[in-house]
Amino acid sequence: MLIFSIIGTLIGAGFASGQEMYLFFYRFGINGIFGLILCSTLISMVIYKTFLIIHTRKIDTYEGFLREIFHSKKLSNISNIIVNSFLLITFYIMISGFGVYFKQQFEIPAIIGAIVLSVICFVVLIKDIEGVKRVNSIIVPILIVVILIIGFLSLKDLYNRSGEIWQVNFENKYSFNWILQAVVYCSYNMILVIPVLVNLGKCIKNKRQIAVVSALSGGIVFVLAMSIFLVLTSVESDYSKIQMPAVYIIDKYFPQFSGIYGIVILLSIFSTAISIGISFLKNITKNKKSYPQFVAIMCISGVLISNFGFSNLVKLLFPVFGYLGITEIIWILKNNDDYTVV
Repeated sequence: MLIFSIIGTLIGAGFASGQEMYLFFYRFGINGIFGLILCSTLISMVIYKTFLIIHTRKIDTYEGFLREIFHSKKLSNISNIIVNSFLLITFYIMISGFGVYFKQQFEIPAIIGAIVLSVICFVVLIKDIEGVKRVNSIIVPILIVVILIIGFLSLKDLYNRSGEIWQVNFENKYSFNWILQAVVYCSYNMILVIPVLVNLGKCIKNKRQIAVVSALSGGIVFVLAMSIFLVLTSVESDYSKIQMPAVYIIDKYFPQFSGIYGIVILLSIFSTAISIGISFLKNITKNKKSYPQFVAIMCISGVLISNFGFSNLVKLLFPVFGYLGITEIIWILKNNDDYTVV
């Protein structure tokens, strides 16, 4: 259940659509794979340290977690504002991605898809964290299985082409920008995941559980990311002009999986939307009476903001918040307090 909630947050519209894989990894060629290894390792380390702090200090709010790592009310308040802004913006991006999929695949106006997801999110979020955990426990295993199947088929196809993909002229293949992009990718994903970890903290029982959950989360992220990476190798194309490159490739080269992967995309968007939605709501609502009103406002405004465009939002906002989030990651990893867990 813990792992599914974490993976459900990480596998969103940008991930499953291939937009993030292209932007942060694939365009660097084989260096992008090294970037994925670095990123997945950092994800495991941050999850481990975060759970350790939450469990030993008995922290149950994100604000309390920030004060624990920064030891400064001013820094924690600034970070809290940045993180809450990113959580809300990412929720909006998921709403936009849902609409974009329907427009790209079925020529249905994007606003219709945005309205559909907003209504579904409202129904689930009203039920609070338990509703979110139940949904992720069903959705995430399906996502993992389907993405792995698609990745395996792409690997077979790559093998048959004798590795010709690595002869493509990748962007900046001789630079070390792939290292920075891997760190930025980890950073903005951790901005989203850490509030979720705080909400899940009460489920942690001991250090061994923390280690297992952290290692498996990072490992699953790497395997799934590599699967999407391999999908992108199926064709040489200018992915910068395609909003959902993985969907485009599967429609064209793996048509037998087009329908089921469409479901994966929509479920991925939904699982991330509800995971980060509940984190945002938990951070800003102070009492149960105001909770339904905040849910309604968030879902309605998501429909209005969705018109800005999915790929534009991903390209512009994710890297910006990734750079901002590096500070929080550094503070978490450098925290040397004695955390003794039985």
